[in-house]
Amino acid sequence: MKVIDYHQVPLEEVSGEAKGVKVRWLISDKDKAKNFAMRLFEVEAGGFTPAHSHDWEHEVFVLEGEGEVNIEGKVYPIKKDSVVLVEPAQKHTFKNTGGSMLKFLCLIPYK
Repeated sequence: MKVIDYHQVPLEEVSGEAKGVKVRWLISDKDKAKNFAMRLFEVEAGGFTPAHSHDWEHEVFVLEGEGEVNIEGKVYPIKKDSVVLVEPAQKHTFKNTGGSMLKFLCLIPYK
């Protein structure tokens, strides 16, 4: 079991082709979660995640800010309360297009 304030979870820099992106692994295998992980991404104004794809889906819920998600070359605007499903093998990236922090939860399964 785990019940804590999310600020107690370390904020880690996202490496690679990302710009201005940090992540908190809110729930992970370190917490004995066997089926999925919950991550909180924080993307600075003008920042973006690397374009990538993988074999699993993930679900995203935008907590604050505004931006866009590019899925397979099609751009969709996102903002607070937006919900996104990225299906397996879809190339995607998230970008902050606003003037303040873009924060979103991202859930991924363990394979």
